[in-house]
Amino acid sequence: MAETGSGPRPLIAGNWKMNGFKAALTEAIEVSKAVAGAAGGSAADVMICPPATLVMVMAEVLKGSAVAVGGQDCHWDAAGAHTGDVSAEMLADAGASAVIVGHSERRTDHGEASYAVRRKVEAAHRAGLTAIVCIGEGFGERKAGLALAVCARQLEASLPGTAKAANTVVAYEPVWAIGTGVTPTTDEVAEVHALIRERLVARFGDDGKRMRILYGGSVKPSNAAELLSVAHVNGALVGGASLKAADFLGIIAACPR
Repeated sequence: MAETGSGPRPLIAGNWKMNGFKAALTEAIEVSKAVAGAAGGSAADVMICPPATLVMVMAEVLKGSAVAVGGQDCHWDAAGAHTGDVSAEMLADAGASAVIVGHSERRTDHGEASYAVRRKVEAAHRAGLTAIVCIGEGFGERKAGLALAVCARQLEASLPGTAKAANTVVAYEPVWAIGTGVTPTTDEVAEVHALIRERLVARFGDDGKRMRILYGGSVKPSNAAELLSVAHVNGALVGGASLKAADFLGIIAACPR
C-alpha cells in the first residue's frame, strides 16, 4: 500500500450496488481516462465495485489502467452448494483485486452478523483480495450515544488476525447517512475515525497505523473536500455519486495532495 508523507495514500472506492448494465462501462472508462490524464497524477488510488455481473467485463476494459475493480460481497467458502453466491476466489479469477464485506445493507437486508463478516474477510485474504470492511451505527444507536460502542464492537468482531495494511481497509458508514443525503458533522466523523485508528493500532501495531480508514455515507462532490480533510479519513466509499463519472471524478479531485 502506498503512503504519502502524512499517512496512507487515499483510496476512493465506488460502490455501484445493484445498479449498472454493460452500457454503464462507458462511465468507468471515462473515469480511468481522467485519472490517467490528471496533471501530476491522481492524489488517490481509485476503485470501482460494480455488481457481480460486470466484474469480469469491467476488469477487462480497465486492464492496465489506474482504476482497480472490486466485488461487493463474497461467500466465505471457496466453492460448494451455495446457490446464488460468489466466492472470493471467483472474484479474483474474474479480475477483482478487492471486495466489500459487511456493508450495512448486507448486515440489515441479509442479517449478516460480524462473525459472518469476519469469515468473509478471511476468505478475501485467502484469495489474495483486499477486504474493505464496513462498520457503522444506526440512527437509534447514534441518538442513544452508542455510536462509538457499536463501531468498536463491530470492528473487533469483524477483523481476523490476518488483517494487515496491505490487505485490509476499514470503512466507517453510519447507517443513517447512507443514501439519505444526510452526513454526520466533521466532529462526529473525526470522533469515530479516531476511535477506529486507536483500536487498529492497539491490535495490529504498525499495520494498524497504516491501514486506510474510509468514510462512506452520502459522499458527493459538494462535501467531499470537507470530509476528506478530517483526521484519519484516508478516502471514501462512495455510493450513488460513483455511478456518474463527472460526480465520481469530482470526489477524486477533492482529495488533498
